[in-house]
Amino acid sequence: MPVVSIVGRPNVGKSSLFNRLLGRREAIVDDMPGVTRDRLYGEVEWKDKKFFIVDTGGFLAKDENEFVNGMRFQIRQAIEESDLVLFVIDGREGPTWMDEDVAEILRRSGKPVIVVANKIDDGVHEDLVLQSYSLGFPDVIGVSAEHKRYIYDLQEAIVSRLPHGDEEAGLQDAVRVAIVGRPNVGKSSLLNRFAGEERALVSDIPGTTRDAIDTIVTIDGRTFNFVDTAGIRRKSRVEGDIEYYSFVRALQAVDRSDIVLLVMDSREPFTDQDKKLAALVIERGKGVVPVLNKWDLLGSDPKLGDTMKKKFADEMVFIKHAPILFASALTGRGLNKMAGVILGVQENRGRRIATTQLNRMLRDILAFDTLPTDRKGRALKLFYCTQAGVNPPSFVFFVNSSDLATKAFANHIEKEIRGLGDFSGTPIRIFWRNRTSD
Repeated sequence: MPVVSIVGRPNVGKSSLFNRLLGRREAIVDDMPGVTRDRLYGEVEWKDKKFFIVDTGGFLAKDENEFVNGMRFQIRQAIEESDLVLFVIDGREGPTWMDEDVAEILRRSGKPVIVVANKIDDGVHEDLVLQSYSLGFPDVIGVSAEHKRYIYDLQEAIVSRLPHGDEEAGLQDAVRVAIVGRPNVGKSSLLNRFAGEERALVSDIPGTTRDAIDTIVTIDGRTFNFVDTAGIRRKSRVEGDIEYYSFVRALQAVDRSDIVLLVMDSREPFTDQDKKLAALVIERGKGVVPVLNKWDLLGSDPKLGDTMKKKFADEMVFIKHAPILFASALTGRGLNKMAGVILGVQENRGRRIATTQLNRMLRDILAFDTLPTDRKGRALKLFYCTQAGVNPPSFVFFVNSSDLATKAFANHIEKEIRGLGDFSGTPIRIFWRNRTSD
């Protein structure tokens, strides 16, 4: 699909415009300049025309700060891949020397440009739009992203200037993979390895990534939508609104994913925060692939892998069924296996077990296991079971009284179900439904 990038200096309302065009609050919006650091992609449809909209960080051509240099590189890449650029300025303030710097970059790029004079919130400000023509671009539209003024006109202008041609069938078949973990464990580095480019900013400073970033990658003919997320800290260490919104974006990325790569630092794995993140993933019914990144920093002990697998099974019992990977974003170690493992877990999430197999398992449980009882001597009775759904696999057991089913017995049932098929990497849902024996 065509790509439309939003560029401009800091704090002119680029992210607000991105959210308005997207129709939902996807980019973090804050009055503090520099909130958006990476490129954010969203899919827009207007009058049967689909295109990607890209939000970028504020462009400062003359600032040599490390982050600003990285953001500048991201913006240049966004412009390079764009079919159309929305050049956003503060319409009430008028063009500044910073806007002139951005205009010079855009003129050199040769890309089609629409100047968007934002913050024209009232009719009395409309004459100020004329100042924007001094930037040298023929197409200028005054809007208010905050109040939705003239957004429809802008959408019309966008689709009229986009190239015509066959649009892609969409990404319905893409496997959606969220990359989550604590700050500074190498999530963005892994994303860049998959994408084969500097798709996300990478820095040793924790907190570099603030938004969830989508990247479409094709591996061996299969399409993956990787989503890099902000490092999730303990709630007690979340500082300010921006970090809170980043945390929320990360959870939303998990919610709309099929599989989650839980990235941990091999030098400090299985922390309490890693366990809490794994619990969030399982609670939401997503497949999980634990990834121990920075494996290259641990030396070459041939027994280290087996030792770490045992520690993983002991420390993270509730996802010990998941296929753990040892990887290095720096050297590329383990990444050639990752796509296959992800697809395997995705297949397991959709696995079905025949009702005959389930009830055969049920007969064995009734014959050989002791069923839970309460203090009054009432015993749990199992009548039959069936698989109710997939993604994740869900099973319903019809019983005499659901309150007799203990957590320990549910864990035992889950273990028995896992013995019937390959469910590695996927949670299993078990439901108890009351039914009389007659």
